[in-house]
Amino acid sequence: MANHGWNRFEVDGIAVEDAPMPGWWRRLFVMLLILCPFYFLYFHAGAPGRTEVERYERISFELTKQRFAEIGELQPDAATLIEYSAKPNWLKVGKMVFKTHCVSCHGRNGEGGVGPNLTDDAYKHVRSIEDIARVIAEGANNNAMPAWKDKLMPNEIVLVAAYVASLRGTNAAGGKAAEGSVPPPWSAPEPQAPSP
Repeated sequence: MANHGWNRFEVDGIAVEDAPMPGWWRRLFVMLLILCPFYFLYFHAGAPGRTEVERYERISFELTKQRFAEIGELQPDAATLIEYSAKPNWLKVGKMVFKTHCVSCHGRNGEGGVGPNLTDDAYKHVRSIEDIARVIAEGANNNAMPAWKDKLMPNEIVLVAAYVASLRGTNAAGGKAAEGSVPPPWSAPEPQAPSP
């Protein structure tokens, strides 16, 4: 039998043949080694905006801007917050912003953690529903609650404030003890005219 460059040896009566790697595999390996530095430079050390995370954030931002074009720029007043706390499709946007930025301090369901419980009736730094948006935008408690006005779009602040307002009185399981004082109840939203 012809020896094709293979090494043959026997251990305990078992013959083992050690074949060299196929040429195509070696060429592919060398080609990948040559391409790796270029890949690294392009995606990880090159111009900003090339990583998957940055592309996702850019696309997400564009989609959010398109969606916000439907409602214009929202004002963080009581009427707007009450109105949007009763709109399930926009409340989902506020919930998404909350899940993205707020769960590390306020818990997955607003039950509190490092930050206060948002599902009971007591609030720190909030005397009216508009104060929720103000606290989100400007922060509170010597930056224990950071200011988000430079990180979130104005509509995101209003929608996450509407979502937080909607959590009042839901009393999430395992919630942190109440902190602060109890402001008057939020007004009920205006009844919506049925769409044609």
